[in-house]
Amino acid sequence: MGGTFDPVHTGHLIIAEEARTRFQLDEVVFVPAAIPPHKHRADISPAEDRYAMVLLATASNPHFSVSRVEMERSGPSYTLDTVLEFRKRYGSQAALYWLTGLDAVLELLTWHEPEAIIRHCRFIAATRPGYDPAMLAERLPQPFVAAIDLLTGPGVEISSSDIRRRIQEGVSARYLTPEPVLDYIRKRRLYAG
Repeated sequence: MGGTFDPVHTGHLIIAEEARTRFQLDEVVFVPAAIPPHKHRADISPAEDRYAMVLLATASNPHFSVSRVEMERSGPSYTLDTVLEFRKRYGSQAALYWLTGLDAVLELLTWHEPEAIIRHCRFIAATRPGYDPAMLAERLPQPFVAAIDLLTGPGVEISSSDIRRRIQEGVSARYLTPEPVLDYIRKRRLYAG
């Protein structure tokens, strides 16, 4: 499961667990992007903080792990490089999936070498409010659509940007992200206005 995770929230965890059970995955590996190519770097918390928050959020689930693969690599955090690294680790016979939101998958053609990505893994696209799965066929060529599995599950309308805004404004973000993550945010004074 790739993402910026700034911060990781309950919606991420629900989606990961839903994907794990629905697709019978052995494990969900959270991969915090070190340098997300589609985001402004100045607006993102340090990668080490985001990594630590994901560790705290996932610690209680034995089927979740967190990888530093994108943090240990220099340059932009391209999905293709990460998928190729996992392909090397798990071998050519392993079924690899890239789990992300439908909103991100709809922008797949803007990603670095998207054709190569779909040759090495499938996508699990978690549906989100405001994004109609029918948009896939409108925006992506058929080979891309064929490489995407939709994940519908409990509708949780939580966003990292809303959590950051709430913290900046002094509004409670309790239950939107796990308590250890909120404690970390308070201690590190992340998102303080």
